[in-house]
Order: sequence, then structure tokens, then C-alpha cells
Amino acid sequence: MTIKTTVSKRGQTAVPAEICKKYGIKAGQKIAWLDLGNMITILPLPKDAIKTFRGSSRELLKTLYAERKKERERERGK
Repeated sequence: MTIKTTVSKRGQTAVPAEICKKYGIKAGQKIAWLDLGNMITILPLPKDAIKTFRGSSRELLKTLYAERKKERERERGK
């Protein structure tokens, strides 16, 4: 899914309603902006991150490694 938004003069943008609904993002909720070098990823942060992510680090690492592998393959293909 690709949705475009505009950045204001003050560097602000809105999270599209579709994305808010899909990921349960509410007004006032914190989000993290991850600069991955050649792209930016936005992650909604839970209220209690420790409770939410407890025991999930192995799956997260597997996902991160898989994404990095895809990035390297895209870079090689250019």
C-alpha cells in the first residue's frame, strides 16, 4: 500500500486515516521514525513497550535480518 502525504513548512505531516485504522493509532499516541539509511520507517509505539515486546526479540531480529537481506538484494540490483 502506498499513500502520499505532504510535509508542511514546519516539518509536520498527518498519518492517513486508513493507516490509523489498520494499526490502531490513536490521537496522542507516540510513533518512532527509523532512519535506515536509504529509507524511513514509521512505527507506532505501544503505551507499555516493555510489556508488549517482552519475549519477542528473537522474532524481531529475524524480521530485521530478513529486511536487511532484501535491502542488500535491491542495492545489488541497481
